[in-house]
Amino acid sequence: MNLIAAVDQNWAIGKNGDQLCYIPADLKRFQALTTGHAVILGRKTLATFPGGRPLKNRRNLVLSRNPDFAPEGAEVFRDLDSLLDAAPEDAFVIGGESVYRALLAHCDRAYITKIRRAWPADAHFPDLDADPSWAVTQEGEELEQDGLTFRYVTYERVK
Repeated sequence: MNLIAAVDQNWAIGKNGDQLCYIPADLKRFQALTTGHAVILGRKTLATFPGGRPLKNRRNLVLSRNPDFAPEGAEVFRDLDSLLDAAPEDAFVIGGESVYRALLAHCDRAYITKIRRAWPADAHFPDLDADPSWAVTQEGEELEQDGLTFRYVTYERVK
């Protein structure tokens, strides 16, 4: 499996149930990479999407223990094992924090947008630079949009 995330300098990913920022170029990259693939996410992440609706042109696999949660257009899994049984190999884990942490060990590639700024945050992604089981395999040039500097970094699990 793959995962995709945008992180700040401290590997923060969110605050108060939302992303730290929205960079149009990064959103386009996210769409290009994930369209046509299954995406794995939590209930709270789904709630941040426009109208709280699943992403179009993707199979939305939602991990939620809430027995009443049944959004139209998504498949809901109550536990990790049933989700893993249903998830294709080329699926993308897209958040939030608890879903990333639960599935990181099942992923082989991570597409990370590193934003050169720090925000107050209450949700973090594991620091892949400090984890010897991950290595950078591709690092893009620094980009700038809307006053934010960022770069795309691809990590792969060390075999």
